[in-house]
Amino acid sequence: MKILVCLKQVPDPEANIEIDSTRGWICESDGIAYRMNLYDEYALEEAVLIRESLGDASVDVISVGSERAAAVLKKGIEKGATNGIHIILDRDRYRSPGLIARLIADYARDRGYDLILAGVMAEDDMQCQVGPLIASYLGLPCAVSVVREKIGDNRSEIDVDCELEGGVNETLILPLPCLLTIQSGINRPRYPSLSNVLRAKEQALTMLSAGTVLSGQVETVVSICYPESAVKGTIIKGTPEQKAEKLLDILHEKSLL
Repeated sequence: MKILVCLKQVPDPEANIEIDSTRGWICESDGIAYRMNLYDEYALEEAVLIRESLGDASVDVISVGSERAAAVLKKGIEKGATNGIHIILDRDRYRSPGLIARLIADYARDRGYDLILAGVMAEDDMQCQVGPLIASYLGLPCAVSVVREKIGDNRSEIDVDCELEGGVNETLILPLPCLLTIQSGINRPRYPSLSNVLRAKEQALTMLSAGTVLSGQVETVVSICYPESAVKGTIIKGTPEQKAEKLLDILHEKSLL
């Protein structure tokens, strides 16, 4: 069985991110840390667990991005992936989900993957579109927000539970090949083993150019800005009795009492 896992490199949410208004995206800065998208970690772990249960599966990881994104693929190999494929873009800027999905689908189309896994969303844009769009481009059945999966004994179908709103799960049986987007909590991502860390340092990635497909971008960023500052609260000082009186005056003034 051949499994492909889609990985994305995202800015660390704890980093001090600055906006570049001239090109409508975040500034490239040495102070910004990048890491693997959290939801993709669960997808990768699920692929490795499937390989361990079947015994004869291969797990490829693929990422679309600038040269910096190669670090995510190396991390994927450290966590157990077999091979890494990097589709290189010229520089960082907004890339629509449709464009990313098309690049990955074009690579995967004729390579005989039985299962494609992706995180349910990316932490930076939270659009939840790349996985379903890949399935659409490839004409594959798709299940989203998967919290459990089990491949059938004949390896021709997969049984999945999908998370719905209100704490309800939906059970589906899909034929293989298919695509799943993986929800967090389905497993516990492992730490890289020393042997895989050493292997990742030596193993070369498959490097591909995005080529002319970039002309297919159908979305553009109109603007990007920081969220508006929230209204600051009022601190009431004084004794408890004075605070209570001032609070009552404020509530009466705003017609809340």
